Amino acid sequence: MAKIRVALVGVGNCASSLVQGVEFYRDITATGPVPGIMHLAIGDYRVGDIEFVAAFDIAQGKVGRDLCEALAAPPNNTDRFATVRATGIEVRRGPTYDGIGRYLREIVIEAPGPVDDVAATLRRTGAEVLVSYLPVGSETASRWYAEQALAAGCAFVNCIPVFIAKDAQWRERFRERNLPLIGDDVKSQVGATIVHRVLANLFRERGVRIDRTYQLNFGGNSDFQNMLERDRLESKKRSKTDAVVSQIDHPLSDDEAHVGPSDYVPWLTDRKWCYIRIEGTTFGNLPLNCELKLEVWDSPNSAGVVIDAIRCAKLALDRGIGGALYGPSSYFMKSPPEQFTDHEARDRTEAFIRGAA
Repeated sequence: MAKIRVALVGVGNCASSLVQGVEFYRDITATGPVPGIMHLAIGDYRVGDIEFVAAFDIAQGKVGRDLCEALAAPPNNTDRFATVRATGIEVRRGPTYDGIGRYLREIVIEAPGPVDDVAATLRRTGAEVLVSYLPVGSETASRWYAEQALAAGCAFVNCIPVFIAKDAQWRERFRERNLPLIGDDVKSQVGATIVHRVLANLFRERGVRIDRTYQLNFGGNSDFQNMLERDRLESKKRSKTDAVVSQIDHPLSDDEAHVGPSDYVPWLTDRKWCYIRIEGTTFGNLPLNCELKLEVWDSPNSAGVVIDAIRCAKLALDRGIGGALYGPSSYFMKSPPEQFTDHEARDRTEAFIRGAA
């Protein structure tokens, strides 16, 4: 069976969980449900068919080292649930641009040396899918890596809240090159945003008017530390807010719907805690309020979703489909080109996998 050749941008916690996840599930032969995996196979591709061929970062301690060593290097602090052996993949130096914010500069020392010719490395390694795990707020860097994907002929999976797939001009450029695009801003498997969306849909479908809602997230990884810089948070907050309010059939102002990262608590490491509250009006104009707390390991919680996104991108490459993949983007991402309910997004993704859409 052919492999799916994947390159990584950003060798942080999320990349660590993704690579560990591929190793953890590599030899799974089950035919029934397996915890943590939504699809044992997508088309003919199983989890173990993913092969990492290149990686890019800017941090001293990661650049120039084998990928397995870089994944364990600080500031990574996610759980180590699988052994990643030496890969023979040297992490290459990417450009910095706006990839390091004020708070990350306190902990991330830039690697010396020249910036790699990323497009050339992607072509040389035969990379088919480029996965971006850049820090939140990396607007310029994200667009630069999207350009490299176009130049090298790679599908692009944009896991962060910089709007590439949501942007009509980028969608058209990927369509013209016949390259698949999945984005933007990955949802976790069962994370704060999807739980909030499901609750919002439940209220709407059962005739309860949502009047106000909040979602407060905090954690202890470098992503939350980076988001202490409020200027870098604008796209993330917009992405998370729109993902929720898109499920409500009447408009809520930003004062009435507050969704976004709230604080950094170092001792939580890669765990994330979320508090959700929805206040609504029900029969007889009486109040109905719901509160929920969710605790997860943040990075592993999205790894299975990205594994599916990679395999859907490869299916599109095999089928000669370019441009944004609307079904997979709506199911896997918070800010896709078009928002659907999660039920419809799942149905559209399953139809895409079957080749029916």
